[in-house]
Amino acid sequence: MDEPATTTLTPDAPGAPTPAVARRGLRARYITDVRRDADAASTAYRATTDTSTVDRKMVVVLVTAAVSLTCINFLRAGGQPGWLVSPLRAIGLHSLAGSIHDGLLTSPHSQFWQLFFWAVVTVAGYIAVPVFAIKVLLRERVRDYGLRWRGILPHARVYVLLYLIALPAIVIASGTVAFQHRYPFYNLAPHEGLWPYLWLWWGLYALQFVALEFFFRGFLVHGLAPRFGYAAIFVMILPYNMIHYGKPMTEALAAIVGGIVLGTLSLKTRSIWWGAALHISIAATMDVFSLWHGGVLF
Repeated sequence: MDEPATTTLTPDAPGAPTPAVARRGLRARYITDVRRDADAASTAYRATTDTSTVDRKMVVVLVTAAVSLTCINFLRAGGQPGWLVSPLRAIGLHSLAGSIHDGLLTSPHSQFWQLFFWAVVTVAGYIAVPVFAIKVLLRERVRDYGLRWRGILPHARVYVLLYLIALPAIVIASGTVAFQHRYPFYNLAPHEGLWPYLWLWWGLYALQFVALEFFFRGFLVHGLAPRFGYAAIFVMILPYNMIHYGKPMTEALAAIVGGIVLGTLSLKTRSIWWGAALHISIAATMDVFSLWHGGVLF
């Protein structure tokens, strides 16, 4: 339950809480209460569950995460498809191997197909491997790992507030050369329209963010919370921050703060869906501003 808030009356708005009280209420609901409840649930779980079971779940989640991230890192480079093409040729699927090789390396649209390859491997690593661990190794329900829908609508305003907080930083950063050089990931050729390839890429990009949120704020946070309580968020932060190391330093530092906020909200709502929507919205805004500065839009 939320902590009760004391109402302070003001002459201008009788019966209305002051901004200070409203801020305390927000902090209590989305930080203090979350930490208290997560730690209490963890304590109860560890007190009523065999130690070997508790530790086994922790090991399965952490090792699965390590395997997933390793596979993603080494296998998703579309410009280096040998790990897939060579085995296909070895088992006699020469036509399929040739199509994949040509599409990724020699096709006029190889840039898109490399990004497609990147997205497919990333989504598989973030979703397929953890789902296997949840269903087969832990024998638990996947929906308990942050996939709740019911009751999440009232929390939408918090995510809208986070977007509005991030917006000025995006606007400022979008004017830099480094930002415009990196975004969007799909580089439009001279006189190329947004359809079909950029739009298709945006769809894949959005799906990748859903997978990312499931992996970090779903699988890791909810998988480790029974063992670590609220501290599971900070365990998740380490690999989440590291996947940003190829990006500008400011973005990698912002990922630390963003990861903590989204992890806390995931524990509060038991859901990753608003976090995925926020991530997609911010990424879309970054691409739109980059295209605007490049003279492609507006």
